[in-house]
Amino acid sequence: MVFSISFFVNPGMYKQMMEDDFDVIHAVGIRSFQAFIATIVSKKKNVPLVISDQGGLTTHPDLKKSSFKKKILIKIQQPLIKFIVNQATKIIVPNEYEKKIFLKFSDEKKISIVKNGIDLNEIKNFKPDFAKRFGINNEFILFLGRFHEVKGIDTLLKAVDLIKQNPFLEKIKIVIMGVDFGYEKKMEEIITKFDISEKLIIIKKPKREDVISAYNECKFLVLPSKWELSPLTPLEGFACKKTVISTTAHGIPFTISHNENCLLVPPSNPQDLANAILELIQNPSKCKKLAESGFEMVSNEANLDSMSNQVFSVYEKAIKLNNGDLG
Repeated sequence: MVFSISFFVNPGMYKQMMEDDFDVIHAVGIRSFQAFIATIVSKKKNVPLVISDQGGLTTHPDLKKSSFKKKILIKIQQPLIKFIVNQATKIIVPNEYEKKIFLKFSDEKKISIVKNGIDLNEIKNFKPDFAKRFGINNEFILFLGRFHEVKGIDTLLKAVDLIKQNPFLEKIKIVIMGVDFGYEKKMEEIITKFDISEKLIIIKKPKREDVISAYNECKFLVLPSKWELSPLTPLEGFACKKTVISTTAHGIPFTISHNENCLLVPPSNPQDLANAILELIQNPSKCKKLAESGFEMVSNEANLDSMSNQVFSVYEKAIKLNNGDLG
């Protein structure tokens, strides 16, 4: 999930939206020029506005680590955000964690929780040749995510260093798949420092088909993020009947459940992460049980069909509210 605090301006958007007819406007991502224009059009045309955010409105780490120039821009955006939220007819959030964020800006009645969902049909279609094509002759544990500090790659590498001599890890590799977001060099430095390159397989810029194959062929996933809003990767792992080790950071425990379908450890805690990895390796029955519970979850509620139905239900409520039907 990429956080953006700059406006990408498309000047013709306002004119086009004023000319078009629609029953509802849904703006995704509030810190944007597009959301601001959509809000103005909603107000002028008296069309219900539904909003949802994907970047952690007040909690994203980049808000605290931004440059002085960006902090000024963030400050300027605050009244725009309030304007958008106040004008919104309904607000869609993926979990209770983000609901609490929006309660600082909005009345609770506006907010509807719609869990993120994944495309189960896409996940079902995979080629069982991932290990063969990448020359992996061992069982493997999978990390999938951006090469970014917030993803906790440093925690994972330190955990691997702690247990690299453990006999249970002797014939298991750690596959790290992702795209560089400014952390690849640091990641490589840590790998060299701990001398753990033989335990790792790094796959850069993976194709989507490779990602799905990796899900299906791994033992389980490890996602030691320091911040997430409502992560999709664990859900995709569940769809492939693979459990996940993640952290208790921010929105994660509001998306997946410790000891029900996953294991959660404190963020930035290599020892606890190492212990969790060994726990699942040594206890395959527990690993399988957690995975089956995760699969049941995405089959019943965290899938694209369920999400779509709930979103359309919110649209219908927004239209009724805009028409004065409060019942």
